[in-house]
Amino acid sequence: MATTDSDGESIEHPLLTPGFLERRLYQLRLAGTATEDHTLVCLPTGLGKTTVSLLVTARRLDEVGGKSLLLAPTKPLVQQHAEFYREALTIPDDEIVVFTGDVSPDDRAALWEDATIVIATPQVVENDLVGGRISLRDVTHITFDECHRATGDYAYNFIAERYHGDATDPLVTGMSASPGGDAEEIGEVCENLGIRAVEVMTEEDADVDEYTHDTEVEWQKIQLPEEVIEIRDALNDVISDRLGKLKELGVTRKTSPDLSEREIHEIQSQLRQMMDNDQSAGYEGMSFLAEIRKLRTAVTYVETQSVEATCRYFERQQNAARSSGASKASQRMISEPKVEEAIRRAHSFDDIHPKYRKARILLAETLGIEDGERVIVFTESRDTAEALTDFLSNHFETRRFVGQGDKEGSDGMTQKQQQETLSAFKDGEFEVLVSTSVAEEGLDVPEVDLVLFYEPVPTAIRSIQRKGRTGRQTEGRVVVLMAEDTRDEAYFWISRRKEKQMESELRELKGVADEVAADLDDGQTSLGEFDDGEGESEMQPGLQEFGGDDEPGTTDDESEGTADETESATGAAASDGVVATPDSDPDEDLAEIVVDQREMDSAIPRELSTRDDVTTRLETLEVGDYVLSDRVAVERKSVSDFLDTLTGSDRSLFEQLRDLSGHYARPVLIIEGTDSLVGTRDIHPNAVRGALASLAVDFGVSVLRTESEADTRDLLAVIAGREQTKNDREVSVHGEKAKKTLTEQQEYVVGAIADIGPVTARSLLAHFGTVEDALSATEEELLEVDGVGSVTAERIREVVGSQYEPGR
Repeated sequence: MATTDSDGESIEHPLLTPGFLERRLYQLRLAGTATEDHTLVCLPTGLGKTTVSLLVTARRLDEVGGKSLLLAPTKPLVQQHAEFYREALTIPDDEIVVFTGDVSPDDRAALWEDATIVIATPQVVENDLVGGRISLRDVTHITFDECHRATGDYAYNFIAERYHGDATDPLVTGMSASPGGDAEEIGEVCENLGIRAVEVMTEEDADVDEYTHDTEVEWQKIQLPEEVIEIRDALNDVISDRLGKLKELGVTRKTSPDLSEREIHEIQSQLRQMMDNDQSAGYEGMSFLAEIRKLRTAVTYVETQSVEATCRYFERQQNAARSSGASKASQRMISEPKVEEAIRRAHSFDDIHPKYRKARILLAETLGIEDGERVIVFTESRDTAEALTDFLSNHFETRRFVGQGDKEGSDGMTQKQQQETLSAFKDGEFEVLVSTSVAEEGLDVPEVDLVLFYEPVPTAIRSIQRKGRTGRQTEGRVVVLMAEDTRDEAYFWISRRKEKQMESELRELKGVADEVAADLDDGQTSLGEFDDGEGESEMQPGLQEFGGDDEPGTTDDESEGTADETESATGAAASDGVVATPDSDPDEDLAEIVVDQREMDSAIPRELSTRDDVTTRLETLEVGDYVLSDRVAVERKSVSDFLDTLTGSDRSLFEQLRDLSGHYARPVLIIEGTDSLVGTRDIHPNAVRGALASLAVDFGVSVLRTESEADTRDLLAVIAGREQTKNDREVSVHGEKAKKTLTEQQEYVVGAIADIGPVTARSLLAHFGTVEDALSATEEELLEVDGVGSVTAERIREVVGSQYEPGR
């Protein structure tokens, strides 16, 4: 956190730490606007978007009360925000809590009740909403950090919808340095978050300009040596050969290796259609396409990364091809003679890659000749990050900074290692940070003298965020390395076009926002009423809430950020599978549906959680996808999944349903989709009929059909309602072995008699005291129990007192 100048003014407010935040008029004006309406705040990276949100939070908590929720896309960014909020606010630290997957669901539910500010990853909050562990009713301010992510099925969208529907007095603030590539994308973000006002500030604004410095982007072309070109050409020859095979299948006309991603997707779409029509050629073609994708990745490595990184990539591919269950595409690619020759050439390449040489020269200029202190090198590839770190470490104090996971087995960094590395970089313990995309979205990386892009970035958002690492306090330098006649050049033009487009859209957006502000200006209080007595005529409406004084302070010069990990939002200690147990305080007017955590991949749990007639609870279930009562649980399968069990060696469906029928008296299989079970694949109709007959007769499973997720959702709600409301049954489980408490076992034994269920079982046990007394009671004694009528009493006595006869 950088400090203000000794004569700088600070912002004062009852909830702000005295003297901590520097008074910046643009931040105050943005906060004043964002306090009045649901607002998108667009501000260049490093200029304190988080401060704007914090100021809005302070006002809302002071004036309205309730809770505040700040959402950030990753755990490191959540932790960073929490540290800043605890420093900047006078709210007790234990009332500013962090929600990530490292905190168990039960702990989150308890922490939520006492928290004033919750800072969380969106996946965790989404799960807690679906699971009924938290309510947004009392949240008076919600902030969506890096809100440009609010597209598609991202968790931000569901949370925003729930917030606007559930909160008593909602207020939304969206924050981003780059909200979208065009007006349509920006509009989508605003629509998804329920935002109605847009505030845009650029470095050209007068009150922002003093805090920024020009950052010129230099593009430096790199010429590849002949040896590298030969490796690339050998790989491209194989791509052309495989495209020729796809051409024979009629899914493409091209054999040139320079086809675009759009063309790849078109080929994939045609192959999927062939597979859906049960044409074996579709499966063969998909295997060739998978091989082409792997080869294209290798070409990208050798063209734009380094020979060293290419070798690492092929080593992983060779290991994958030798492993059990390896795909034909992997095995075919590694055994291809031209690929083997390319690998041999790569391993025998003994020169320094020209990008390495240029990177070393630029770092020497910055850190040596120009007396710079810090440099960040960005690369798209973790392999390159590792290899480049090894190379640069011979000349400079260098460390890598990568994400936590890698699906192809490359070593990652733990969250603790990430935090330690960043702290050491800030403290000047080393000079060069080599980072993948993990540091793009504003992670609190300090000022640097040079940002070096190892390759162009084709996405405008990411390019803008990366350049935001320099030029905030002093003039900085940004250099992009571009290999001639490679995909680097294509990405260069894409990046330049998109950035110019975004700048144009933001200017348009700013123009509209200025017009709106001008229209509203007449209705605002006179600026003179916000004068703090020192003649600051440029004060803006709403700034009176943060009056100034003469005390020096510190400034939040933090910036938001992210990491390229994927986190589990179910809690730090994953269970082996639990069974549903009655809610401690169920809503008597609503049916409860217990949802398996893995069903969050579909929209059904989220949509169920918004219904007025059900409540949802999220668990990692031992069996089933949905539990609807003590006797009904549901396994959900698509038509394709169901048919796969009949055509392949995977018989897991029958095992799942066998277990389901062992735990529940009324197991249900829902087969979802409009395709017919008979005639869709090359499966004899009697095979399908036999499977359905086995499920019904051998396993006692009811098989129901639905057309879509929406149809399944409604069916689940109807069954849960009938079971729990009409039949007075509760949600519980009848088969969790070795996990039931003594009380649960007693309830289970009594409840299983004549299928009377847990409600009546509890009444019987409460009246008689023991299972033995309950089961030995006479019919007259049973009738004395609340909730037991003559029919139930007769059934109990019949089951308990009748002679056992096998087969009866």
